[in-house]
Amino acid sequence: MKHKPVSRQQSELGALSGLPRPRRYWLAFAGFALIAGFFLWQEHRAHLLGALPWLILLACPLMHIFMHRGHGHSGHDTHKPREK
Repeated sequence: MKHKPVSRQQSELGALSGLPRPRRYWLAFAGFALIAGFFLWQEHRAHLLGALPWLILLACPLMHIFMHRGHGHSGHDTHKPREK
């Protein structure tokens, strides 16, 4: 029985071979996403934090519009006088 020679790259990848393939891809993607997110935050922090007060002011009318939607204020005829 002949054994194939194992390269250094194959032996290093053998450490990760215990994980299922989709999980290994997810871990690699998560690592790259974290690194990219870190650098994006470092480069654009001033722009994002500068827009924060405006986003809070914009959130006020939007919350008012969308949160009063389910209160049943669709008509003014809801308060009818009682009949005796």
